[in-house]
Amino acid sequence: MNVKVNDNVLVITGKYAGKQGKVIACSPKSGRVTVEGVNIHKKSKKARKGNEVSQIVEIEAPLDVSNVMVVCPSCAKAVRVKHNLVDGKKHRVCPKCGAGLDKAYSGKAAAKASKAEAAPKRVRKRAKKEEGEAKTEPETGDKAE
Repeated sequence: MNVKVNDNVLVITGKYAGKQGKVIACSPKSGRVTVEGVNIHKKSKKARKGNEVSQIVEIEAPLDVSNVMVVCPSCAKAVRVKHNLVDGKKHRVCPKCGAGLDKAYSGKAAAKASKAEAAPKRVRKRAKKEEGEAKTEPETGDKAE
């Protein structure tokens, strides 16, 4: 499944075709995606306690993942997701402009680049005690008298 949570997607078929929204939830096993403000259904909520009021609630129902396309954040076009291998891992990429679609990936790549340019971390070495000093210290305690 090429769609992940917090992706901006465009609905391409159905009653809500042409609407854009943010992905709230994904279920890869069933191949369904819940999009914010799309596929709204009404559900009646029953009062469970004495002071509650019954009401009709509007909820977003899941769509099939084949009915949505990911919108590239840099070129703002609906695209099919392309996968590139970087350091042995697959990363989602826009085929039109080449921008990365994974927000975490772009952050990690920038962090790795800055670490490579930064000076190496200094390691503090412990001073070794001489054998004579280590043996004399425990004897000078309360046992002297």
